[in-house]
Amino acid sequence: MSFAPIADFVLGAPDIPDSAYDMAATLLIDTIGITAAAAGLDAGQIARDHAAAFHAAGAPEHAAPMLFDGRPVSIPGAAFAAATQTDNLDGHDGLNATKGHIGCAVVPALFAFAAQRPDLSAREALTAMILAYEISARAAITLHATVSDYHTSGAWNALGVAALGARLLELTSDQLRQALGIAEYHGPRSQMMREIAHPTMLHDGSGMGALVGSMAALLAQQGFTGAPAITVDSAEAVPFWADLGTDWTIKKNYIKPYPICRWAHGALEALEQIRRRQNFTADDVTAIDVATFAQSAALYPGLPETTGQAQYALPFPLAVLMVHGAIGPDHISGPGLRDPQVAALLPRITVREEPRHSARFPAGRWSDVTVTLRDGTRLDSGDTNARGGPEAPLTLDEIATKFRTMTVGLSPTRTEALWTMRARLLDPGTAFADLAALSLDPPETASPPG
Repeated sequence: MSFAPIADFVLGAPDIPDSAYDMAATLLIDTIGITAAAAGLDAGQIARDHAAAFHAAGAPEHAAPMLFDGRPVSIPGAAFAAATQTDNLDGHDGLNATKGHIGCAVVPALFAFAAQRPDLSAREALTAMILAYEISARAAITLHATVSDYHTSGAWNALGVAALGARLLELTSDQLRQALGIAEYHGPRSQMMREIAHPTMLHDGSGMGALVGSMAALLAQQGFTGAPAITVDSAEAVPFWADLGTDWTIKKNYIKPYPICRWAHGALEALEQIRRRQNFTADDVTAIDVATFAQSAALYPGLPETTGQAQYALPFPLAVLMVHGAIGPDHISGPGLRDPQVAALLPRITVREEPRHSARFPAGRWSDVTVTLRDGTRLDSGDTNARGGPEAPLTLDEIATKFRTMTVGLSPTRTEALWTMRARLLDPGTAFADLAALSLDPPETASPPG
């Protein structure tokens, strides 16, 4: 396969539809909301302190301020810190076909590289972001189709970060090729199901994906070489790149209603549909039976002790939704992990794999839920897919409500200014620095640790 079309796509002037720009602006602001909400979590604090201590910039022209922190570090350090922070609050976007997440690495890298581009327009920033999403998606799909293990998102979103860096650094075609090769070679091919079995701050590997991808672009700029990326440059990759520039996968990304692993969202939506149809409380429930796909059934089954366990769980978020009617950052961190009403409901929830739902993965995240009440009434959801993707998108009002929920630590004025940027980003006269200026200072109110 010739590399020229990919280089032309990343470094040239592709014909991007307005609908892709609109989606990119929405995904960008949604991700910033998650980054803000995660600022007080232990993982984000550790990552930022680590970057400040060990990833300092050697010169001002190599520095970037960390999101919702402001301390200057190196470009890779800033990308790593914000990506780790964002990745550890699992409310960011994703793409079904990738079985993972793009924005939690690409958006932090965009801010990091843009720090040295004060002239960068919002339009060009969105262009770089869209192209990075498209490269990431195809690298992911190729990887999943050609290897036997299930790798975390950092294994392939590193290539999207490298592509974004290459565009903003104005690298040559050969330097882009080297950057993609470096990013793939050093990308974290970590096993996703290990993290599901033992949830930690490693999460989906996107912190390392952002670090490796940004380093790859900077190394390539200096003349460092890398072996051609197999997920881009090999013969077996050809079918997965044939629609580059015609199928805009960014428009197929989902936006999560809840900061919980996407694998739980089919069951959460099924329970929410039952709750909307019927008038009952958690005290009325004697049993919640969940049939779901295999990966979802493997989520953490008990009462979580950490935010990581809470986000990679299934019974716990179901109990939270049943008790509180919502799932926010405060429910999966700090005192929320020790909520007695949630803990009391947990033993009444059972989960099993259902083969028909497993057969629909990864195209969908299907589940069905049956709730049994104390009077013997059984309430069935029927087969239910997760909401937020193109098949059942959230409304803009719902996304705005989610954003305001996630940014409760920011002042109301700052929150509204950030949300207003979603529309302003589409104005050709807007500078990307306008958004960055709202995203650097720490939150005004500390969020709960977890």
